[in-house]
Amino acid sequence: MAETLVVVSKVKKVVKEAGFRTGGDYIEALSGKITALVSASIEKVKAQGGKKTLGAEDLI
Repeated sequence: MAETLVVVSKVKKVVKEAGFRTGGDYIEALSGKITALVSASIEKVKAQGGKKTLGAEDLI
């Protein structure tokens, strides 16, 4: 399993408050999506050149 990039207890709390439960693979898949999103933002900024800080505008 890769490194978890979410606060598991907080994600589970939000899901539980909505009346649902998280499956065993949900947190790992969510972390994978976050990793992909961050990587895409990094690549976008690299392609633009110049800045070294990711901002909301860099989310794809």
